[in-house]
This record gives sequence, structure tokens and C-alpha cells, in this order.
Amino acid sequence: MKQINITTPSKNYPVYVGEQAITKLGEVLQSLTPAPKNVLIITDHNVGELYLKDVQAELDQKFSYESFQIKPGDSQKSFENYYACQSFALEKGLDRTSVILALGGGMIGDIAGFVAGTYMRGIRFIQIPTTILAHDSAVGGKTGINHPEGKNMIGVFHQPEAVIYSTDFLSTLPENEIRSGFAEVIKHALIADPSFYEYLRKNITTLNDLKDEHLLNCLTRGIEIKNEVVSQDEREKGIRAFLNFGHTLGHAIEGELRYKDITHGEAVAHGMLFALSLKEETIQLGKNLKRWLHDLGYPTTPKNLSVSSLINRMKKDKKAAGRTINMVLLEQTGHPYIAPYQAIDLEEKLTEFLKEN
Repeated sequence: MKQINITTPSKNYPVYVGEQAITKLGEVLQSLTPAPKNVLIITDHNVGELYLKDVQAELDQKFSYESFQIKPGDSQKSFENYYACQSFALEKGLDRTSVILALGGGMIGDIAGFVAGTYMRGIRFIQIPTTILAHDSAVGGKTGINHPEGKNMIGVFHQPEAVIYSTDFLSTLPENEIRSGFAEVIKHALIADPSFYEYLRKNITTLNDLKDEHLLNCLTRGIEIKNEVVSQDEREKGIRAFLNFGHTLGHAIEGELRYKDITHGEAVAHGMLFALSLKEETIQLGKNLKRWLHDLGYPTTPKNLSVSSLINRMKKDKKAAGRTINMVLLEQTGHPYIAPYQAIDLEEKLTEFLKEN
């Protein structure tokens, strides 16, 4: 098991990564001051069926707890489910000493963290990720829910007390979720660490390579990169925006498809390819990445997407300003920057990209 210490201006906390990391849960809860009166586990039906008992076993005879389950899928990151979680917490008597456990992937981490960040103006929570994708979302304190007009539009920054990342919880992931998570690993490498990117290209030639030491290396280095950025810019006033590489178009694609038929990471993969196609100096990098993603089984860009609808969604991206869409691009691997585009110019480039991809 590895421990990574996250440092932010508002809070420092540990991330435990490895087999059976869940056994750290009782120790982490017992270390909190004040001691939690009770614990609320928020999870989805799929994860609950697989791993809720493992978490409950760590709480039995030590803590009073309740669990609340919602349907799986990013479309469930909604105001209705947020409100239902809040109502359940009130019914069960959670107070300001209570702790919420976010057991699941990025969707659960986001909504449970948002519940924790706003219940009684903020209570403590612990992230217990069950996907590769969540190596990114579980660290850094971003929480929130979706709005029909855009992804993650409503939320707060609220750092967890700890992240407990049991890699044995990843053994049941379907192939599309493995691809989804690995896209974020690739993103971290592209924006921050050329040698890590070369390590990935050399060692991950099929999804079956994402196991044991390679899996642990991917997760820990990805988390370390996220920490390096967030420690300098917790609230995304500057360099944290670089973590959104691939996300401007990626979020737009997800929204157009109503968060169905494509995973977050698969959409981000398309977004990264689009970003790399925008500048002459990264076109070859994009072509090489496209071949690698194809070999790993990533799908082609969904057909019948409306360019104008995608552009309208990109205008509502949190980095956008008026009619200007701010894109995260690369000078080269490890050197990201923000480039402003007028919507009309980007529309032409996106039309060409969708035809070719």
C-alpha cells in the first residue's frame, strides 16, 4: 500500500492506494476530532451490490451508520438525487460531527462531496473510489452536480478528510470503464510528465496491461500530478485549468448524448484529440495518440453530433468568457497553455475534426 499526502491551502490529507486499503477506514475515522456521531455511506446500486458489505464490515461494532443508494450513471448526478441525499441525511439525524463516505466512481464522489459540502454548511467526508477514473476526481476537492445546460455547473470546493483507494475494488470494472479511467491517466501524462507518457506508451499496449504494478504506477503518478497542480491552485484561478485538457469538447459531447452511450473518459479522449489537432506543432502527437487509442479499443467519435450544438455547449464551459472559448492546448508534451478561440473559428475546425474522426 502506498500513501500520498495531498497538500492544499485549505486542507492536507492522505491518499491510501493499494490492495485492501479499505482496512484503513476505521483508523481514519477514529483519528477524526470530534469523533463522528454517525456515518452515512452514499453509493450506487451497482457498487453497493459489490462492495457495500466490505465497507460496512470496517464500521461494524465501531460506528453507527446508514447507507443511501442511487441509480448508476452520470445522468444521476442531478439536483433530484442531491436533494434526496440531503433529505435522507436529515431523516437519519446527521449532525455537524457526522461523516459521509463516498463509495463509488466519479459520479458518486461528486454528488456525495457536494452533499457533504452543503449539509449544515459543510460536514466531513471521505472518498472511497471504485473506478480508475476516480483517481482524478477523488482528489482536489471539486464536488457538484450536472445541469441540463452543462456538466458540473453547480457545486462547491470541499476537500475530503482522506481518500481510501482499494485497488481490489477495480477488479470488476467493465472494459469501457477501464478505458474511461485510463484516458484521465493519459491526460495527466500529456500535460505534466513526458517520461510518464512514454512509460504508458511502452507498457500499456492493451487494457489487460492495466494491472498489478502498472496499475498502481498509473494511479499513484496520476494522483501525484493532480496534487502538484492543486497544491498551487486549489480553486482553479490559474494552472488548475490545465487539468481540463480535453474536457471542453469532452463535456459538450457528454451533454449532447445526455450522459449516455459514452463514458466521461471516452469523451475526454475525443476532446484531447481535437485539442491536439488545432496546432501544427501537436498534429503528429495527436495522430500517434489516435492510433494508440484505437489499439486500446476506444470508440470513434459518435456520429450525427451537431457542430452548432457542441459549440453552444462549449461556450458555457467554465473557462469560456463571452463569445470566447478558451481551449487547453499543448506546446508539446508537458507544456500546456490556454488559447482563446472565437466560436465561429472553432466551429470550422470542429466540423473538419468530426469528419475525420
